[in-house]
Amino acid sequence: MIKPSQPNWAQYWSLDPAIVFLNHGSFGACPLPVLALQQHLRQRIERQPLQFFGRDLEQLLDQARIDLAAFVGADADDLAFVPNATTGINTILRSLTFEPGDELLTTNQEYNACRNALEFVAARSGAKIVVAEVPYPIESAQQAIELILQAVSSKTRLALLDHITSQTGLVFPIAEIIHALTAQGVDTLIDGAHAPGMVALDLTAIAPTYYTGNCHKWLCAPKGAAFLYVQRDKQAEIRPLTISHGANSPRCDRSQFRLEFDWTGTDDPTAYLCVPEAIRFMGSLLPGGWSELMAQNRAKAIAARKILCEILEVAPPCPDQMIGSLATVPLSDGSYIELQDALLEKFGIEVPIVPYPSAPNRLVRISAQIYNTLDQYDKLGQAIVELSAHH
Repeated sequence: MIKPSQPNWAQYWSLDPAIVFLNHGSFGACPLPVLALQQHLRQRIERQPLQFFGRDLEQLLDQARIDLAAFVGADADDLAFVPNATTGINTILRSLTFEPGDELLTTNQEYNACRNALEFVAARSGAKIVVAEVPYPIESAQQAIELILQAVSSKTRLALLDHITSQTGLVFPIAEIIHALTAQGVDTLIDGAHAPGMVALDLTAIAPTYYTGNCHKWLCAPKGAAFLYVQRDKQAEIRPLTISHGANSPRCDRSQFRLEFDWTGTDDPTAYLCVPEAIRFMGSLLPGGWSELMAQNRAKAIAARKILCEILEVAPPCPDQMIGSLATVPLSDGSYIELQDALLEKFGIEVPIVPYPSAPNRLVRISAQIYNTLDQYDKLGQAIVELSAHH
């Protein structure tokens, strides 16, 4: 297929053309060629279920994991597929054992679902949650590093940290944070829900103890595809949330980690198996492949934030270096639900208005994917001004 000089990138997605969709970050959006492969795989399952699950699946998962491992800079045997990053976080937290007095470090920016999982295991074990308060607006990435490290003590067992924060879209300097924590003997559990496909990942280089990332967001795989990375020497103590046949398998040709995670019961594994095609397709859109795509999306997010800040007359709340392809802009105080609904109903704009626990009490969070255009952010800014005049 010959692509026009200025392609209509939206043609590769089934997104409603009547909606200005500025919320790729929440659930992603899967391109049509990747969905076509998923449909083909589903038909293959239904044609001969036993052949697929009993004979073919293990090898198909192995190949998908090898392709994903190359993309995220890991050894394939250190990865397991999970449905989403929240499952990945729960898997680690509920596999580990904590004692009363142990400290579990996180930040005030941690994603609510994962913070809930941390609260659950802390309440059950008597461990204490220590929260590093990372401000927003924020002046520098260094500020985040210092505040997190200041919260470490001799009792800190584990640090649960976002790579890219969901509410505020901040890209934390995660490599520096991990290395500093590791040097103090603190294991790291990194919630990289937004990272794969937004920022270049090299898990071997940044060396977290545990890392989980979604493939359905910026990588554009189908919903229900994510991965969990576990350092080799920690794998023996990590068990899937669902204990299944692998727990007592007599096989010796694969690790226990592999045997347990690759089969937790009958499910639809096609989202996992489409990850290589998502990597290939998205990487084929621009001449420079993934590096150009990530750079272009980031540049668009920075430009879009500038447009919004000028229209709304607010200062940029963080330095450009802390932005990936998400960006947030503070808004005047008010109801976040009413504004989000009004933007959709009156202007056809789908964008999250995020509640925030300190002033200002709401933010607008924009996503920048290849199908978005700068005029969409201008339309958003003008719509917010118009709605604010009436509220």
